[in-house]
Amino acid sequence: MNFKLILNIAIHLLRARLKQTVVAAVGVTFGIAMFITLVGFMNGLNGLLDGLMLNRTPHVRLYNEIKPSENQPIALSEKYKNSTNFISSVKPKDRGKAIYNSLAIIHYLKQDERIIDVAPKITTPVFFNSGTIEISGVVNGIEVAPEEKLFQTSDYLVEGKIADLNQNNSIIIGKGLADKMLLVKGDMIKVTSAKGNLASLKVVGILQIGIADIDNTMSYTSLDTAQKILGESTNYITDIQVKLYDIKTAPALATEFHNKFDLDTIDYQTANSQFETGSTVRSIISYAVGIVLLIVAGFGIYNILNMMIFEKMDSIAILKATGFSGKDVKWIFISLSLIIGITGGVFGLVFGYVFSSIIDAIPFETASLPTVKTYPIDYNPLFYVVGITFALITTTIAGLFPAIKAGKVDPVEIIRGK
Repeated sequence: MNFKLILNIAIHLLRARLKQTVVAAVGVTFGIAMFITLVGFMNGLNGLLDGLMLNRTPHVRLYNEIKPSENQPIALSEKYKNSTNFISSVKPKDRGKAIYNSLAIIHYLKQDERIIDVAPKITTPVFFNSGTIEISGVVNGIEVAPEEKLFQTSDYLVEGKIADLNQNNSIIIGKGLADKMLLVKGDMIKVTSAKGNLASLKVVGILQIGIADIDNTMSYTSLDTAQKILGESTNYITDIQVKLYDIKTAPALATEFHNKFDLDTIDYQTANSQFETGSTVRSIISYAVGIVLLIVAGFGIYNILNMMIFEKMDSIAILKATGFSGKDVKWIFISLSLIIGITGGVFGLVFGYVFSSIIDAIPFETASLPTVKTYPIDYNPLFYVVGITFALITTTIAGLFPAIKAGKVDPVEIIRGK
């Protein structure tokens, strides 16, 4: 089999039907370009949403949940129900939310090779006071360096720096809270804890997540300042946040830490199951639409090659009469489809990148997402590899059936018919 000769014949046949060839190649180009653009945009959108919520969630969170007392008195039995009254519904024990021996647990977790880092945290409800305005909210006491490393909190700051929390009696408040209380960077705000402790804090930054319920109530301060507000000791911590190298192990590690430390735990998949489902559905839709476009382009190639066989019966008969085998003829038509697939695929990659770049440059400004300036696009090289691979597979299959038909043409019948 002379592959060079077969390739030359295939190119000659393509030139003979140049218009149809271009149409087929354009179909593949359009399919690949739309596939890459759609998948890149959808995954970019998923990344944006994950950044807003999922990436700000610890992979495993350790805390103390308020629970009913486990040792309830026995239920009223039939034997004594008319003569004896039993106490029931014992209220939850007031053990508090503090994690006992928290420093030792954090030290142990930091030695675990499966863990990127650990960020201790205090979460407590408070009242924010500014003049006559009083709003209920939440203060998050954090260690600045670990929190920034694991959750990139500074990405959502519209004013100030996260490092400013290292100053004594400082606080970063949500944008919605700042707007309601008419506060700007540098103002003072009074915070009242649930126990009645009052503290005056300086606003060193304003943060906006883009979720109104969070921006209207949340704030950040240093771990030391939060402990002072609550009147607690320096080892008082309510949450231990853990980030893992392999997030898929989060459910198993949550169970392991629960058993080991006798603490309540929750993994990020359980905490954000709705967001995970939404991201998965959007990805499936984008891949499905892109694949459908490529399949439609494959049918176009099939139709063009099929028509070419009927129009080139004489040429096929002559090729077979001059010594070309059915296998040679089959490879000629497979080569036709591969040339269309490779050419259309390469141009599809180029146009897919161009379209993605255009979308990426379109301004996307909204008050709820101040850190997002353009529409999100994911330029993952895997999308381009999947696109060109599927294009080659589709065009090869589309050309295979006409190629098999061409290889079975009997030259004697064709010439005799003429």
